[in-house]
Amino acid sequence: MIIEDNTQMKQKPNRIFSQTFWQSLLWKQNHYHQHGVLLHTPRVAYYVLKYKEFRMLPAALLHDVGKPFVAYQKPEDVVRKEYSFTDHEEQSYQIIKNWSFVSTYTKDLVRWHYLSRDIKKHKTKEPKRYKEKTAIWMSLD
Repeated sequence: MIIEDNTQMKQKPNRIFSQTFWQSLLWKQNHYHQHGVLLHTPRVAYYVLKYKEFRMLPAALLHDVGKPFVAYQKPEDVVRKEYSFTDHEEQSYQIIKNWSFVSTYTKDLVRWHYLSRDIKKHKTKEPKRYKEKTAIWMSLD
């Protein structure tokens, strides 16, 4: 599915049996992540363990669980054979938010793990989104 501007148009989540779901899960994300979500996730967990940040381990394992559901291709992604994942952190949060065995700390890390990058990315590009994300950042303790 190709969507030119996913921030303006909400797309339906990818179905679990879709090609986009499986390609982003197993093989390719984008130029920021050389591996699919399934390999990227244990690599993040490895670094959490390496630096003894044990409290962050559940978030490391769950932070990108929503990516295959929101994967889509912008025109430039088609050329590079990669995907974009706008608001993947929110989708990941929506999946885990009612899981009673996951702490609020973990849910918050999952929900906001992309926030600082999103703020920087949208400062000049999308002022409205920048304001919204900055307000969220300022509300965090």
